[in-house]
Amino acid sequence: MPVRPAVSEAELEAHLRGICFKTGPPRRLGVEIELLVHDARNPRCPVAPDRMRTAADALRALPLHSCLTFEPGGQLELSSLPADSLTACVEAVSADLALVRPVLRERGLGLAGHGHNPWHPPRRVLTAPRYDAMEAYFDRRGPAGRSMMCGTASVQVCVDAGHEEPGPLGLGRRWLLAHLLGAVLAAAFANSPLAEGRPTGYRTTRQAIWAQLDPGRTCAPPQDLDPRTAWVRYALDAPVMCVRRPDGPWDAPEGLTFREWIRTGVPRPPTREDLDYHVTTLFPPVRPRGHLELRMIDAQPGPDGWIVPLAVTTALFDDPEAAEYAYRAVKPLAETAGWRPAPENPLWRTAARDGLTDPELHAAAVACFAAAQEALPRLGAAPGIRAAVAEFTERYVARGRCPADDQLDALPAADAAGGPDPADYGAGTAAESRLIRGKDSP
Repeated sequence: MPVRPAVSEAELEAHLRGICFKTGPPRRLGVEIELLVHDARNPRCPVAPDRMRTAADALRALPLHSCLTFEPGGQLELSSLPADSLTACVEAVSADLALVRPVLRERGLGLAGHGHNPWHPPRRVLTAPRYDAMEAYFDRRGPAGRSMMCGTASVQVCVDAGHEEPGPLGLGRRWLLAHLLGAVLAAAFANSPLAEGRPTGYRTTRQAIWAQLDPGRTCAPPQDLDPRTAWVRYALDAPVMCVRRPDGPWDAPEGLTFREWIRTGVPRPPTREDLDYHVTTLFPPVRPRGHLELRMIDAQPGPDGWIVPLAVTTALFDDPEAAEYAYRAVKPLAETAGWRPAPENPLWRTAARDGLTDPELHAAAVACFAAAQEALPRLGAAPGIRAAVAEFTERYVARGRCPADDQLDALPAADAAGGPDPADYGAGTAAESRLIRGKDSP
């Protein structure tokens, strides 16, 4: 790969500041949908790698509007193009899914929306230098990395960074809103209570896994700084996961931060392209990529389950009245969150464990979903989108439930009672490692 001359620390800081938050009136949005690919007849049977490759080749030949990729465990991901409206985004992605599903069905495969694979342990089916380096990096801290890479799926909503000026749609307000509202969204859309068919003690096991990973790249930056300053420091002080090479492994020296890499030039001087790639290996709950990428929502059940989190999140960020109302509803949650960053703080851990059975999160969700429902007509949302949000609100939010509760209710009584006591699990403990079933990882 071509290598440009090395650049200075100041130049790289300026580069990050220029690309992390691109401000202006919110006009565009997008969504990234991850889904588990499974055997249509027996979801508990892992899909063989050669079968997955054949299906992937067929899918790549389709005329899709979205970008099609696959995660290390074979999870399918569709990333929409930036859309000018919520309705346009939903229509484009729905059309792509209508092409994808029959191709998989012809090959005896199906798609399922779960935040965490409920059937079998994590198993990597993709080999690439990036994933080899990622697996080796996360293995230093324990098995959670393999579970994240190979067993999780999400709905990631992308919204514009907002105005430079203060106000309901201002960058600073949207940055803070994302980190408080994120816990409410994680709780309301929690959909991963199982691992290998048994309860884990969490409504969203996916979030429990993320809380175990390297905090230098998966926790939120400090909230008491200007967002640009916080992100630049966070990115440069994060450990390097990959040093790309034209041949050989992409492993990096253990403990090397990107800032130290700049200053030492070892194992080789980094380039601007190296920094851009490094940013793609950072996974905080809210990632600035010019826009804001909200990464805390579990994949949802049903063929169109992804539409509701997309619609609710868009309404609460891009409608000024709803944004102000949501901010006032979630602002008190900052006291519960405390000083620790998401997703390690008490607010996010409660969201992962209890979903909307927690009274504080339930009250915030009721207020936010009501604001979203009022905003959707103002945003020109199609009737079908508004109906889907109303149905979800009535079925889950109004009743203090989330999709995970449906899965738990469907378990035989013996299995439902066999889950661990969530109080037994603390960050990084051996018990929590067993919780995510990483003990059986290869």
